[in-house]
Amino acid sequence: MIVYEDDKTLAFLDVMPRSSGHALVVPKLHAATIVDLPESEIQPLFSAVKKVIALLTKAIAPDGVTIGINQGEASGQVVGHLHVHIMPRFNGDGGGSVQSAVHNPPEDSLEAIAAKIKSIKN
Repeated sequence: MIVYEDDKTLAFLDVMPRSSGHALVVPKLHAATIVDLPESEIQPLFSAVKKVIALLTKAIAPDGVTIGINQGEASGQVVGHLHVHIMPRFNGDGGGSVQSAVHNPPEDSLEAIAAKIKSIKN
């Protein structure tokens, strides 16, 4: 069921919802991941995410919202098109924060990881 659409994006309710109002926002331009999405399409995507959250907030009054992107098979991405999950949250719903999705602390120090990232040329 479509809940929002503009010229660049489409939002619809997830067919396997994790919460009441669980929606997906997708760019109409194909991109498998956010890295593949052209820079000019980033703002319209997140503007749509903001609008859908506002609509859901008015419609079902959640206590919070979790926003997420699964990028790559290891993260749980099963559809090869970028999509942003918007999951309305309710006090006592039993869910966790985004940080609860994985617990795999790094072996390298934060300084070493930052140095690796900074060494990459854009």
